[in-house]
Amino acid sequence: MSQPATLPDLATLRALPPRDLADTLLALSPAELGALFERFGDEAMAELVGELDPRDAARLIRKLSRPAAADLLEEMAPDEAADVVEELPPEQAEPLLTEVEPDAAREIRELLAYPPESAGGMMTPQYVAISPDLTADEALAHLRRLAEEAEVVYYVYVTDPATRRLLGVLSLRNLVLSRPTTPVRDLMIREVIRVRADAPREEAARLLDQHHLIALPVVDEQDRLLGVITADDAADVLLEEAGEDLERVGGAQPLDEPYITASPLTLARKRVGWLLLLFVAEAYTGTVLRHFADELERVVALAFFIPLLIGTGGNTGSQVVTTVIRAMAMGEVRMRDAFRVWRKEVATAVLLGAAMAAAALLRARLLGVAPEVGLTVALAAAAIVLWAATVAGLLPLVLRRLGVDPAVVSAPLIATLVDGTGLVIYFEVARRVLGL
Repeated sequence: MSQPATLPDLATLRALPPRDLADTLLALSPAELGALFERFGDEAMAELVGELDPRDAARLIRKLSRPAAADLLEEMAPDEAADVVEELPPEQAEPLLTEVEPDAAREIRELLAYPPESAGGMMTPQYVAISPDLTADEALAHLRRLAEEAEVVYYVYVTDPATRRLLGVLSLRNLVLSRPTTPVRDLMIREVIRVRADAPREEAARLLDQHHLIALPVVDEQDRLLGVITADDAADVLLEEAGEDLERVGGAQPLDEPYITASPLTLARKRVGWLLLLFVAEAYTGTVLRHFADELERVVALAFFIPLLIGTGGNTGSQVVTTVIRAMAMGEVRMRDAFRVWRKEVATAVLLGAAMAAAALLRARLLGVAPEVGLTVALAAAAIVLWAATVAGLLPLVLRRLGVDPAVVSAPLIATLVDGTGLVIYFEVARRVLGL
């Protein structure tokens, strides 16, 4: 079969970023895709498809014949193949899996049995495990036979031959450098960092990151080794989680698809809930102003500083909540650290409050208002900064304890909460300083 001259070569495709690669492959007709498979082979194409977002890979799979799609899945890593199959409609996924050779189909089905957000849902069953009864020399010979089937061979896991229970781990380096007759049980490290298959995938990713591991074993409730999670998969999870938290902190629900393919209706649906919530929450700011209308009429100059004080409180709260949520996401802060967080933020707020009070005094002087009004604004600015830091520092920890994602305490929401309460502080200070 003659190949169209316009088809890209393999080197060009490999050099493309995932988004551009997806656009290039999806733009091809089924016949052109078939020509690419014939030219490059299933293994090379599986490598390319493995770089794509699972949604894009599923769209590509649907353009192939069922036998070609099955061949592609067989060449992909089981965890990547499972992610792609999961994006297919059930009426397409099951018939496709019947075309996949039995061993590969069994691995894919086993991975699909775990929730996508769990550690089991992101593991690969391709790992190297040996018996503790082997010698170092026997273990190396065994590894040579198994190495091609494993995704990661930097760690060699030691399991009970009868139960597959995880007993230990040893590095390939230590195995190579040890005496040939040394038993594996004398070389292995018995304290193995592991994760349960039903644990959240974010927990697995953090364990890999915190302990600087290349791979993390996944076990069941009987401590039987099921698979491993690799560092590159963990990096993807941490990046995705950081992106979701960033969207929430910005006041929107995370997208379930790439931004570039999301429709305006989808974007509006993800944002409208937050906008309505903030609209309702902001309404109480007007209620506060109405409550203190008499004070504003008696000292009109107080109104000059409302935008300044609202902005100061909101900005302070946004800074603190963003910092605390990031620290929580990195595992640096937990509920038991609440007092330390509060103490740190109060100390910081005292310094910032002093700076903002000085700035408020200067602003009052430039506006030519009475000195007692300037003092009111300065004291209120310091108090609002302290209050905003306290709320924004502790609320994410409290929400985590209640089982709520702390990222829902977005910067706009904190700013809205602090707006109204900040005005209450401002007018209460004014009442006492100005004798209203």
